[in-house]
Amino acid sequence: MEDLEYWIWLSRIEGITPKRLLEILEIFKEPKILFYKTKEELFKSGVSIKDAENITKEEYKKNLKRYLEYIKKNNIEIITINDEYYPIRLKQIYDPPLVIYLKGNKNILNDKSIAIVGSRICTNYGKEVARKIAYDLSTNNINVISGLAKGIDANAHIGSLNANGKTIGVMGCGLDIVYPKENEKLFNEIIKSGGAVISEYVVGTKPLARNFPRRNRIISGMSDGVLVVEAKEKSGTLITVDFALEQGKDLYAVPGNISSQNSYGTNELIKQGAKVATNAQDILEDV
Repeated sequence: MEDLEYWIWLSRIEGITPKRLLEILEIFKEPKILFYKTKEELFKSGVSIKDAENITKEEYKKNLKRYLEYIKKNNIEIITINDEYYPIRLKQIYDPPLVIYLKGNKNILNDKSIAIVGSRICTNYGKEVARKIAYDLSTNNINVISGLAKGIDANAHIGSLNANGKTIGVMGCGLDIVYPKENEKLFNEIIKSGGAVISEYVVGTKPLARNFPRRNRIISGMSDGVLVVEAKEKSGTLITVDFALEQGKDLYAVPGNISSQNSYGTNELIKQGAKVATNAQDILEDV
């Protein structure tokens, strides 16, 4: 098998965190060696029974050649944690993905970047702010990272594209699936414009709800700072905020109408110490 097939296999294993897989990989040095270890050999090397069972499951070892053929045919690149193009900032988080699947421009993954996140169901105010700040960041050679979701995410990507900037979309599914479907044109435009769409999930992975909270650690992990444009009191956006704080990222929030549910989360973040951002300059002075 080609070496990349072993990395595809690693990315398919469920029930083990990337951090733990990385620790196990350090014992055996490379995926190819780990691939052929028996359950007993793994256990003798200090791997738990549960982890050994997951690693040796035959279902994860099937069709690897077909996966690789599909990936190559559809211009998807595989960037491993040992690759020179792997985002340096992402290596520094607690639980970095071992593999990143990418469509587009891998040369931008280590450029200065700001993540812009917020509510899927956003106000016109939120859309305008997301587009404006993303536009101004991009004109200052700062990449914009977001999750290619509806609402604030999509408008952040659009703002960057409008400035002929580079933007990176982080998916919670395989790169053979565009989710939500309504963002297919945006997905293609990001790639066409010299940006990138990435995922830690192998092709064929559906956009399951459990994938998106994990996806958020990559959005914040790749960035130099995180801007929250709109967020309700119990918004999923706040998961990204938690990751950003854990990762030591600069956190920015756009103030909003105190009567708007969509501004409750951002106004609270400001109370708790997030830096107020009313324009791109508030961010640029830190990057």
